[in-house]
Amino acid sequence: MSEKNTTLNVSYIFPNGDSYEGQCCRSSDGVVMRNGVGKHTSASGVTYNGEWQDDKMNGPGCLKHPSGAFYEGQFKDNMYHGTGTYTFPDGTKYTGSFSNNRLQGEGEFTDTQQLVWTGGFHDKAAPGLKLKLNM
Repeated sequence: MSEKNTTLNVSYIFPNGDSYEGQCCRSSDGVVMRNGVGKHTSASGVTYNGEWQDDKMNGPGCLKHPSGAFYEGQFKDNMYHGTGTYTFPDGTKYTGSFSNNRLQGEGEFTDTQQLVWTGGFHDKAAPGLKLKLNM
């Protein structure tokens, strides 16, 4: 007889000082895993608020760093993956496609002067960006 996955709402502090508040479920072998919506706060002050699946950040969420940098968008297996916006501590930001934590595909970069540059991004390179004119 198979046991039905039941959603649990938990508040848990990990041995390393991290904390999690949100939904979990028990796997077929009895392991409790983050699954559903929840907030994880690391001992160093990094917070993730969003969707979890199989104990990993999966789906829409927001990851904030103590430096002021933050990412809001899609996650897959604990990585930026899909569409999202990464805002750097200096206020510059990239909005577009991510693949395995890397800028990948079409996107827009807004610089410190609030100028918007569009084009293809590939990891740390962005050859041929064009200035987007707001007329």
